[in-house]
Amino acid sequence: MRADRLVLGLFGVASALNVIAAGIGSKPLDWATKPLLLPLLALWFYLNHRARGVAPTTGILAALLFSWAGDVALQFAGTTAFIGGMALFGAAHVCYVTTFVRHGALARMRAMPLLLVPIGYAVFLVGALTWLWPALSEAGLAVPMAVYGTLLSSTAALAAAFGWRTALGGGLFLISDLLIAVRVADAFTIPGPPVWVMVTYIAAQFLLATGWVSRRAA
Repeated sequence: MRADRLVLGLFGVASALNVIAAGIGSKPLDWATKPLLLPLLALWFYLNHRARGVAPTTGILAALLFSWAGDVALQFAGTTAFIGGMALFGAAHVCYVTTFVRHGALARMRAMPLLLVPIGYAVFLVGALTWLWPALSEAGLAVPMAVYGTLLSSTAALAAAFGWRTALGGGLFLISDLLIAVRVADAFTIPGPPVWVMVTYIAAQFLLATGWVSRRAA
């Protein structure tokens, strides 16, 4: 078996165990699995490129590793850890956005219907911030959330320029972090087990990474 496929299988196992940890509220299982997710995905990304004899896109690798650091930071409690994690994820989105722009996302999105994508995300972001702003202001997180939301929406919009996988990955990333913002603001209680943040987040990172690989292979 190729090494990259084995690593991707391990990523799948770790992802399933982490979703289970979220569902049953097991902190030990969460701590044992969450720090493994993005390093495994980044290692798969690197090995897949090496198996095909091409250089991996360093911006995507950097985004995955910044996301890993953000995951670790957010496992700690407190506002400082939350803002630190948000800053690390913000750096990840800067890497995603920079990579997408360097590979021609802006030129691709000048044509319809892709031109509607950033407009739609901008409207969505303004609506979400308007809804959550009072509660986020009380927590002292309104401005950081607005800055982070702008970076996140930029990733989601520009990802649409490179195919359905990256487009869906960017959209799910936005949904995952919106669910976190809703929880922080205590604006809405999501029914069912608390797994939706991790399900959408893991799927988002997986689709962004594999979508980029598929796009380069094509």
